[in-house]
Amino acid sequence: MTIESALYVVPTPLGNLQDMSLRAVEVLKAVPWVAAEDTRHSQPLLRHFGSGARLLPAHQHNEEQAAQGVIDKLAAGEAVALVSDAGTPAVSDPGARIVARVREAGFKVVPLPGACAAVTALSASGLMAPHFLFYGFLPAKAGQRQKELEALAALPYTLVFYEAPHRVLESVEALAAAFGPERTIVFARELTKLFETIHACPLGEALEWLQADANRQRGEFVLLVEGAPEDADDGAGERVLRLLLAEGLPVKQCAKLAAEITGASKNELYQKALALKDAG
Repeated sequence: MTIESALYVVPTPLGNLQDMSLRAVEVLKAVPWVAAEDTRHSQPLLRHFGSGARLLPAHQHNEEQAAQGVIDKLAAGEAVALVSDAGTPAVSDPGARIVARVREAGFKVVPLPGACAAVTALSASGLMAPHFLFYGFLPAKAGQRQKELEALAALPYTLVFYEAPHRVLESVEALAAAFGPERTIVFARELTKLFETIHACPLGEALEWLQADANRQRGEFVLLVEGAPEDADDGAGERVLRLLLAEGLPVKQCAKLAAEITGASKNELYQKALALKDAG
């Protein structure tokens, strides 16, 4: 394969090596350099596919330095492939800064299609919203996580999160508290691997399902949550909010009272109340 000087963004398998595309294999065999999130992880992959490329470390702690190293290679007329440990680089993985710097320097970036955990999970979720919002990893701190989830609560899109096994219980508990027990959550765990699991249930049952078997808490997770119904309260909640806000009550109190009166989600009403207040 003849290859031009460019940065090639190459997705790698989530787990099953047969998911590597023919084009990706040919690129890795043709480039002299591979910028890798973890060189120790990527070396066996390159060896498996017959690539003799030399490795450049390109992780979250050295991206700026790595970007300059990639640019130097491109300036010398060489080609570089960018890979992460699994899936598509720059999607909740290092790589975006390197791509940006390479483009700013005037060099070509060639993206290859391939494995992405978020899209793979979406395709098997059965969630039918026409739009989705990819969030990635939630904040580790409870307060920040709650704030982020409150901002997402009223959105009518399928919400896509990544989560690690040691945080999945607390994250699912936070999702149920923020979005309510009725919405559907889909667990997509260990995608393409031996113990792949895809399970859907109401958020109110999710924690119990996870705790029923310790094996369900292992591996890498994609969590997909059903979006908020666009007409959940037929406007009644907003009408009550407007009346309460007009009386000068605090936003949180308005949301709480409107939820009790109409039965609508308190979190969603809180977001509406903030928007109404900002709009005057």
